Amino acid sequence: MALIPISTSKAPAAVGPYSQGMKAMKAGNIIYTSGQLPIVPETGELLKGDIQKETRLCLENVKAVLEEGNATLKDVVKVSIYITDIKNFPMINEVYEEYFSEHKPARTLVEVSQLPKGGDIEIEAIAIL
Repeated sequence: MALIPISTSKAPAAVGPYSQGMKAMKAGNIIYTSGQLPIVPETGELLKGDIQKETRLCLENVKAVLEEGNATLKDVVKVSIYITDIKNFPMINEVYEEYFSEHKPARTLVEVSQLPKGGDIEIEAIAIL
């Protein structure tokens, strides 16, 4: 199976030993994005203090990785969201619905004790082309 790493300057660079995304060519052209924190790609700054802005930035970063792999949010079949405070769930859902209103992929959302760089939210996606 041909695996092609996806890398774009339109999303934050990986902060560890992993790729922003992977495209699996012989597995039906599947893209797996790495978890995207609310990091501003141009500055590397972690956005904090407004969970809706953080959610939007995470989704924009996921979208940028997908676009680099020639996919869109409409190709997403599964989204995983990790948050540090489950009380933010309704506010996250409001923003999430802006991106996935008609097309509703399967989704998991879980509360975790910590995220890299002290983030409040991290989002990853799987897309099939």
